[in-house]
Amino acid sequence: MLATDRLIARPWTLDEADLAAAYDIYSRPEVARWIGSPVESAGIRVRIERWSQPTTDPTYGVWAVEERSEPGRPVGSVLLRPLPTDDEDVEVAWHLHPRVWGRGYATEIGRAAARRAFETGIEEVFAIVRPGNQRSSAVARRLGMEYVGRTDKYYGLHAELYRLRPGDLISPLELRRLAANG
Repeated sequence: MLATDRLIARPWTLDEADLAAAYDIYSRPEVARWIGSPVESAGIRVRIERWSQPTTDPTYGVWAVEERSEPGRPVGSVLLRPLPTDDEDVEVAWHLHPRVWGRGYATEIGRAAARRAFETGIEEVFAIVRPGNQRSSAVARRLGMEYVGRTDKYYGLHAELYRLRPGDLISPLELRRLAANG
């Protein structure tokens, strides 16, 4: 589905390894606090079943993210999906296991998902970040996303909204240059 130098995103499956990895990610309080309540073990199967259903538009999905060095062992998810209620806006999101935080994976896979959206003709994508989630806000900024403001338009959440258009997507080379210059 999506590939970067270090990561692969592929469909979630209902095999035991995927179910165990998803439960390990989504049951963690440090993950769940930003995306909802921790998922129970019975609930993870329902979630994965929903995510693994074919969509009418292959642009969209929720994919398992794996390190290329450890295939078959998901470390998170990347999402590209229409936002409720009008399905006009498109969300890009990343949910990663805390053990891989700080490695740049969210930015890397978020960039790949945004690029996929733009290559299919989507003109802008949005990141919905709960207030206080500094890590996700930083990822959004590293991608080149523009802060739009606070909203309660989606999912009934009060959230920070970031928008990205094709010309604003920061390349890995540009990101390294910006980091080197402080």
